[in-house]
Amino acid sequence: MRRSAPCAPWRAALALLPALPTGASLRALLPGAALALGGACAAGAEGGATSPPSPAEDPGYTHRRLGSLTDVARTTTPGYLLMGGGADVDDAMRWLLARAGGGDVLVLRATGTDAYNPYLAALAPVNAVATLVLRTPAASSHPFVLEQVRRAEAIFLAGGDQGDYVRQWKDTPLADAIRAAAHRGVPVGGTSAGLAVMGEIVYAALGTGAVSATVLANPFDASVTLERGMLGLPGLEGILTDSHFGARDRMGRLVAFLARVVQQGWASEGRGVGVDERTAVLLDAAGRVTVMGSGGAYFVRAPPALRCVPGAPLETRGVDVYRVASAGTFDLRSWHGTGGTAYRLATAQGVLTSDQPGGVVY
Repeated sequence: MRRSAPCAPWRAALALLPALPTGASLRALLPGAALALGGACAAGAEGGATSPPSPAEDPGYTHRRLGSLTDVARTTTPGYLLMGGGADVDDAMRWLLARAGGGDVLVLRATGTDAYNPYLAALAPVNAVATLVLRTPAASSHPFVLEQVRRAEAIFLAGGDQGDYVRQWKDTPLADAIRAAAHRGVPVGGTSAGLAVMGEIVYAALGTGAVSATVLANPFDASVTLERGMLGLPGLEGILTDSHFGARDRMGRLVAFLARVVQQGWASEGRGVGVDERTAVLLDAAGRVTVMGSGGAYFVRAPPALRCVPGAPLETRGVDVYRVASAGTFDLRSWHGTGGTAYRLATAQGVLTSDQPGGVVY
């Protein structure tokens, strides 16, 4: 997750250009500024048919762009980057950027700053990197915002609070635009909360955060807020994605979420993908998965629970897990992996158990 101070207005930055010593770096002299030669830092500072809002208008968003102001059209390669949060995996980000074909990269978030702009621009040659911070639900319908999504050759959903994304983006023109971009073959990535909203089924985090021990004891606890059809990304149908997986002990809650998915009739079996911090799942258009980073990814398949009712501990058997680290692969379509570790989980009286040596669940 990237955070930094917001950049200075681009006109003020341009005024400094005559005073720059030979060979000096403008970005070094203006830390945090989203400005480069040929680029600009302003709310909506970009050419095109849709005009940015006037200074007196609050559009509910801010827009910061680093790189060329001129839009380009590039051939893209579809795929998804599912990153588990914590420190970003540089090589995984390069994978996403390579699929943008040197075009324009768009970062979407509800809070935070434009810190991803200089980070991503330094990783690979792209035309520009822009960040839209969408602070209000109204921003998800703003013509300027939608045009930036339509023009993007790669889209990245930053971390934050997925509850903000669900409240502000679900069932909006923005969600439709992201879905349409994925159908056009635009690669899409997300980390932490951004990852959490990429699956068809989303843990919405609309109240108190769900904790494994609590929801195994009662899978209908008020913290279990599930939504479906958030973005509708092709290839992620019927899948629930979760982040910060091992570090925050989220296996138990994923098992409970999947039991609820089946109990509610959303699927005949629950399927989930949990991703560790500092770890990334790279998913191509054929459903083939590779993993980068220091942790693992967990592909979990849950049959109907033996008991999944309000106010009682979850009872389930035969929950299959396949753990994949950097040496392994997985096929999302066949739900089969190689080079990883397969094991099985069960729950009884609200306690999660495993058939791995020592009973470890990760």
